[in-house]
Amino acid sequence: MPIVAQSTETTDWVSRFADEVIEESERRAPGKPVVVASGLSPSGPIHLGNLREVMTPHLVADEIRRRGHQVRHLISWDDYDRYRKVPAGVPGVDETWAEHIGKPLTSVPAPKGSPYPNWAEHFKAAMVESLAELGVEFDGISQTEQYTSGVYREQILHAMRHRADIDAILAQYRTKKAPAKKQQQKPVDEAELEAAEGSGAAAEDDGSSGSAGYFPYKPYCGNCEKDLTTVTSYDDDSTELTYSCTSCGFSETVRLNEFNRGKLVWKVDWPMRWAYEGVIFEPSGVDHSSPGSSFQVGGQIVGIFGGKQPIGPMYAFVGISGMAKMSSSKGGVPTPADALKIMEPQLLRWLYARRRPNQSFKVAFDQEIQRLYDEWDRLEAKVADGSVLPADAAAHSRAVRTASGELPRTPRPLPYRTLASVADITAGHEDQALRILSDLDPANPLTSLDEARPRYDKAEAWINTHVPADQRTIVRDEPDTELLKSLDEQARESLRLLLDGLAGNWSLDGLTHLVYGVPKVQAGFSPDATPKELPAEIKTAQRTFFALLYQLLVSRDTGPRLPTLLLAVGQERVRTLLGE
Repeated sequence: MPIVAQSTETTDWVSRFADEVIEESERRAPGKPVVVASGLSPSGPIHLGNLREVMTPHLVADEIRRRGHQVRHLISWDDYDRYRKVPAGVPGVDETWAEHIGKPLTSVPAPKGSPYPNWAEHFKAAMVESLAELGVEFDGISQTEQYTSGVYREQILHAMRHRADIDAILAQYRTKKAPAKKQQQKPVDEAELEAAEGSGAAAEDDGSSGSAGYFPYKPYCGNCEKDLTTVTSYDDDSTELTYSCTSCGFSETVRLNEFNRGKLVWKVDWPMRWAYEGVIFEPSGVDHSSPGSSFQVGGQIVGIFGGKQPIGPMYAFVGISGMAKMSSSKGGVPTPADALKIMEPQLLRWLYARRRPNQSFKVAFDQEIQRLYDEWDRLEAKVADGSVLPADAAAHSRAVRTASGELPRTPRPLPYRTLASVADITAGHEDQALRILSDLDPANPLTSLDEARPRYDKAEAWINTHVPADQRTIVRDEPDTELLKSLDEQARESLRLLLDGLAGNWSLDGLTHLVYGVPKVQAGFSPDATPKELPAEIKTAQRTFFALLYQLLVSRDTGPRLPTLLLAVGQERVRTLLGE
């Protein structure tokens, strides 16, 4: 039975699983390296839901490695799976790719313009690069190489000899239909990335079943390369197998003990690999955990190959803020590479480390990313001053380092929302960006943008790729004379108070104190008065004052935080636009 880790606020789920996996490995294979596994199908973009298939065992493997044990994290690239459909929205791909449906992924051409030799390698490459940036160490296994080189030949022959036993297990579930679920359209901000379609669990049949009986093996056609084949006869003694192709009409007889152009069907292939590799730990998506699913059925079939089912936590979906529901067979899905363009690897690792596998969470591509970064920076501060809770400290440690060492980090991690505002306002002018960021803390000025990288580059990428054009900040070229003329005396006085204080408060903290203090002073209070000491009307006055400044500076009622905006515009230009 799969073991599900329990957790409290002070318990780290990764450590709990590591304890169980080490104990189980010593029981099954004493003295041998601990084996954990993931499976990814490069059938299209490998998205952030699929990343949970990797990060869950990675975090457990890394904890085991930290404790001094030898461990192997296998990633099986299911590149010998069939090409099922043409993903929508993939650059360089058109309807002509439909002619390859049914072929192995490694026999399908890569998208036009790709430097890679085939479809599988094209989509695998981006994931390999992202995993390196995330600090994920793994042993990659190409299932195309395994099958076509004959590595699994004995396992295939064994499965064919025991096809009746396999068929009997599968038959227990064939008549059981899950109750129909009502499909509800979810709000955009509740979009989920299903990991199912990115693993070998693609919708395959249970095997080749025709008039000759059941067979757990599918040949790829020797003529058209497709798997639209039916085994019509098989002899256990000679291993002579005859099949016919329903796509092109081709048929042939081969000896299975010499034939390397086919594979076991998924529900047999997966447990075969558990036994062959000695896998102790491998998670599976929620779709694998229902009755009749590949993980549940595999738990019975693995015994036929002399193995045991791994410890297998079910993991929940990963949500994406602001995007519609997606799966890996469609184009346009957010991938780890997309996330790493706008966030540092530590933040992305943290999102997967801090939640137990059965808890869903979201990866933010919208404004929520700023709140996530604020939360992360607060966590870093708690770690630094020793006030962090144990479970949070463990998640932080797993985010910033692996057993091999610390991940590269930003030397001066300035607030993400500040960096985003500066990147927005300066529109790619690095000298202007450095000027503004140097003014944030005059006592310890930034001397080079490199000190704020890569976080600055991530924030700039987010502004350029995920903030709509109508929400970008464009500073006015000339004062809004009509608005300035229409102001009453109170509004004019608020501008005078601000302008009088600019020179003496030209820093992020100073300007923050100034812009919040002006309405307080106008109402007869000290600029240092706390919210508890002020009437509720002061908040209304502050909002009105802020809206006026935004209108005069960027012709909108809202924008980046005013202190950052003022620094970005510069003192001279602020004075001009505010009518001095």
